[in-house]
Amino acid sequence: MKGLLKYFKGYTVEAVCAPFFKIVEVAFELMVPLVVKSIIDVGIPSGDKGYIALMCGVMVLLGAVGLASTLTAQYFAAKGAVGFSSAVRQALYDHIQSLSFTELDRLGTSTLITRLTNDLNQVQTGVNLTLRLLMRSPFLVFGALILAITLDVRSAMIFVAVIPALSVVVFGIMLISIPLYAKVQGKLDKVLLKTKENLSGARVIRAFCMEEGETADFVEKNNALARMQKFVGRISSVMNPVTYVIVNLGIIFLIYSGALRVEAGVLTQGAVVALYNYMSQILTELIKLANLIISITKSLACAKRIEAVLEISPSMKNGTATCGKNSEYEIEFRGVSFKYEDAAADSLEDVSIKIKKGETIGIIGSTGCGKSTLVNLIPRLYDCTQGEVLVDGVNVKDYDEESLRDKIGIVMQKSVMFGGSIRDNIRMGKLDATDEEISEAVQAAQAQNVVDGKKQGLDYIVEQGGKNLSGGQMQRLCIARALVKKPGILILDDSSSALDYATDAALRKSLSSLSYNPTVITVSQRVSTVMHADRIMVLEDGKTVGIGTHEELLEHCPEYSELYMTQIKNGAGGAKA
Repeated sequence: MKGLLKYFKGYTVEAVCAPFFKIVEVAFELMVPLVVKSIIDVGIPSGDKGYIALMCGVMVLLGAVGLASTLTAQYFAAKGAVGFSSAVRQALYDHIQSLSFTELDRLGTSTLITRLTNDLNQVQTGVNLTLRLLMRSPFLVFGALILAITLDVRSAMIFVAVIPALSVVVFGIMLISIPLYAKVQGKLDKVLLKTKENLSGARVIRAFCMEEGETADFVEKNNALARMQKFVGRISSVMNPVTYVIVNLGIIFLIYSGALRVEAGVLTQGAVVALYNYMSQILTELIKLANLIISITKSLACAKRIEAVLEISPSMKNGTATCGKNSEYEIEFRGVSFKYEDAAADSLEDVSIKIKKGETIGIIGSTGCGKSTLVNLIPRLYDCTQGEVLVDGVNVKDYDEESLRDKIGIVMQKSVMFGGSIRDNIRMGKLDATDEEISEAVQAAQAQNVVDGKKQGLDYIVEQGGKNLSGGQMQRLCIARALVKKPGILILDDSSSALDYATDAALRKSLSSLSYNPTVITVSQRVSTVMHADRIMVLEDGKTVGIGTHEELLEHCPEYSELYMTQIKNGAGGAKA
């Protein structure tokens, strides 16, 4: 939690005022038993109705001032807690954006979502309760103890015995609960991950009739979470009855000893009632403190999880270069090897190629051979473990990330569309793009019929994840999003897999005629998609097994020849497209 306290900067007034007004409320609350004592010991025996009415008026006044103090404290506590959680949420989101794909792969999407939502809400609740109640409880307990001592030292010894016993119970259960709540949040991550997978893959699950298996897996994880929550709940539930037993035993002894001392004339009836009221206040407050500690325990566990993410340092250090050296080569791979974290073997091994400006390069190979991994090194989504990747003569590690990625338009293997209009989605490539520029990009991406087919045109609202678009429509709009910025390097990572051969051929022709002549890297498993490229790189198990034109590879690269014979010569249907 210490690491998060810096985000409370700017809320010093709230941090001071919330507990201050709570203490003011407590001070007035502690005066009520003394007023009741005066009514019993002075007003009732003398029959002075005016005095009794005056004291009742004083109690109403104390209650009104206490209520005003409580509302003020609530306001400052809520303002401080919401402001603090907003600052932490923004910092966490910004930090997540700064992490490389390596850290994001390790953490997992569901875990990060849990931290940004459930964990932060728990922390916000904990901060709110801390500002309002953490100072109130000790102040009331010790205030009641001191006032009890002023009324009768001997009777106050019961308070001295009860308060430590209650403290042992409360803090003992807290120490046991803290690590258990962390485990509860961990199991919640697994439930959220399974939920996310099932919702995003609902169509696949139904297509393969896997509903029963997935339901059983979810039930298992959900039951594990429920069992852990019940276990922690049972431990926490012990707190209330135990504290009630201890305090009620204290009240029994207090009333018994008080009756004997009243009978002996040492203590007044009003004093006994006041002592009983103070004991009841302590009981109520310690129950609140117990519940407060449970909430704070959850918050601390969640705060540690948030801190754990914030403490992760990005593995990639941002460079300072903003432009290249006008090199002859747009992209160079020099002995590049790459290994994913915790992987058993390299995904890429000693890959070298020089790509000239304006050149069109095709990358082809079997599934899992490292094609996507290779192109992901160009915009520095990952860092190579060995070798160098250069863009315009400068190592990508030396570039400022924003400057580097501004040169590159990339269409990922998985098409991603965001909730909003088609126009807004395409403008993510260039925020200030005009409708004319958007239209030009849409036409180049062969997506004009997609836009024209929608009644609202560019204003057509895309659902989250592009659920109301087909795969081919999403791919073409994603290509338009990359083209609208007119990048010097265009990377198409298997971005035409959902297109028919005619549309694929039209797209290739359109890209080759772009006025700004970008360097195009096309990743595909289709020979027909890459065969017209200036050069083709063939990958196999992360290694380069061939680089050359279509004709050269047919003659000298058995792996490429096999793909060609399988897909085209034997009737896959792509050669004529």
